Amino acid sequence: MPAIGKKVAGFTAAATGDKNLSLSDFKGKNLVIYFYPKDSTPGCTLEGQNFRDLYPEFEKANTAILGVSRDSLKRHENFKAKHKFPFDLLSDSEEKLCQLFDVIKEKKLYGRTYMGIVRSTFLLGPDGVLLKEWRNIKVPGHAQTVLEAVQALS
Repeated sequence: MPAIGKKVAGFTAAATGDKNLSLSDFKGKNLVIYFYPKDSTPGCTLEGQNFRDLYPEFEKANTAILGVSRDSLKRHENFKAKHKFPFDLLSDSEEKLCQLFDVIKEKKLYGRTYMGIVRSTFLLGPDGVLLKEWRNIKVPGHAQTVLEAVQALS
């Protein structure tokens, strides 16, 4: 688990658009990585749409965005296309990124306990250093909060 002010370990993951993306691909840019439980669910869809709608502002602030869940690339491609997300989604079916950022936690739903992704967002600087993290977030207003943190960097 990277600590605030520390460099995040390098990673490579399968991404939409038939790509493999690495942390090093974003050198010189800020990077927002947001983890969400599942494609095409109401909260996850709204979160992606919020980041999509603010994407031009993130771009102006020299910031890339990546969404991460355990869904397959095929599901990601459909989700991205349906909602016209201008950023890539990473498939983390083996939970390597989830473990790196420590976002898999025990959750409860309808009395059932299971291990799942806790909605979390991380802001990395142009040098790969973790600048800020948000955990257990609520979707409404979250993308705007992240954008304001990015804009405060410049």
